Amino acid sequence: MKTPYPPKNIFLETHNIKNLHSGFGQFNFNLAKALSKETEFLSEYEVILNCNNKSVKDELNGNISFNKYMPITRYPLFRMRQNFSLWHSVNQNTKIEPASKNVPYLLTIHDVNFLEEESGKRLDFRINQLKNKIKRSSAIVYVSEFAKQNTHAHFHVPDIPEYVIYNGNNFINNTAEKTEINHTKYIPNKPFIFSIGQVVEKKNFHTLIEMLRFLSDIVLVIAGGLRSAYAELLKEKIQRYNLENRVVLLGNIPESDKIYYYKNCLAFAFPSLREGFGLPVLEAMTFGKPVFLSNKTSLPEIGGKHSFYWDNFDAEDMANVFEAGMNTFEGNKDAFESAYINRSQQFTWEKAAKDYVHVYKSILEK
Repeated sequence: MKTPYPPKNIFLETHNIKNLHSGFGQFNFNLAKALSKETEFLSEYEVILNCNNKSVKDELNGNISFNKYMPITRYPLFRMRQNFSLWHSVNQNTKIEPASKNVPYLLTIHDVNFLEEESGKRLDFRINQLKNKIKRSSAIVYVSEFAKQNTHAHFHVPDIPEYVIYNGNNFINNTAEKTEINHTKYIPNKPFIFSIGQVVEKKNFHTLIEMLRFLSDIVLVIAGGLRSAYAELLKEKIQRYNLENRVVLLGNIPESDKIYYYKNCLAFAFPSLREGFGLPVLEAMTFGKPVFLSNKTSLPEIGGKHSFYWDNFDAEDMANVFEAGMNTFEGNKDAFESAYINRSQQFTWEKAAKDYVHVYKSILEK
C-alpha cells in the first residue's frame, strides 16, 4: 500500500480542535500552535493534525500538515492504516485509533474524572477504552501530578516512561490593551466576581450563587455554554434567591471578552470539584487577580500558595473565606499581584511544546 506521508511523521489525534470553547479544543490548538514554531524539529519530522478548521490552518502558518478523518474511522474495521512513525492520542477520550498495534503510541491523560461522572454501560466503555489505550502506549504524559496519581490509583500502568507536562497559559503573550470595552457583551456597574468554564455539574458554579447571598454590593459573572440541564438549575437558583440583578450568565464569550473580565474583575472564583489541570486559574493570575479555588484534585497544585481555598461549600463559610481572602490580598496587594503574575508566567505553551518534542524524540530515536 502506498504511504501518503514521508517516513518520519507524527499524527496528533486532535478532532477536539473543532470546538475551541472546550478545554480539550484549547489544549489541542495551543499545543499545535506551539509545535508549529519548533522549526528545527519540523525540519526532520512532519506533524499532522486531525483537523478541517480553516481558521486553525491559517494560524499555524503552513508549518503543520492536516488531514480530516471521518467518524467511521473510530470503528476497528475502518481504522486508519497509514504508516505513521508515531501516534499521539492527545487526550484519554479520543476514539480514532491506528489499525496497526505496532505503531509507537503516546497517550496524554488529562484526568480520569469519568470514574465519578459516568455509570452503567457508559462507565464500562470508558474504563475499557482507557485500559486499552494505556496497554498499547509506548509512553504516557499527564497534565498534572494529580492526574498521574489518580490514574495510578485506578488503573494498572505498565513499566513505561511517564512524564508530567503542564499546560501553558493562553494569555501569557496577550495584553489587556487588546480588549475594546465597547465590544464587550456585558459591563458590570459594580465590583464583580468572575468565573468561567463548561457549565456542567462538576464546575460547582451554583455554590457561588448561594455564596453571593452573604456578600453585599458584588455582582457574579459566569461565562460558559448554557445548553445543559445544569445551566437551567443555575437559572432556577438565581430566581429563587432574587438575584437576577446580581448574577449574569454570559454563555460562551470570545477571547477579547475573557481578557476584559479577567482584567476588571474584583476576584476570580473557581469552585470546581474535578480538574485535571484548571487553565482559567492561570489566566486569571496573568492579571494579578486574587484567586479563590476549591481545594479539590489538581487545583492546589496549579493555584499554589498565594491562592485562597474553600475546604467546604457551605454558602456562609464560603463568603467568610472570600472576605478574609480579599482583606489579606488588599493588605499586601503589590506582593500578591506580583506573585500571581510570576506564577502565571511559569506555565508556557512554548515549554510544553519543547517538552513534548523531547518525549517524541525519546520514542522515535530509540
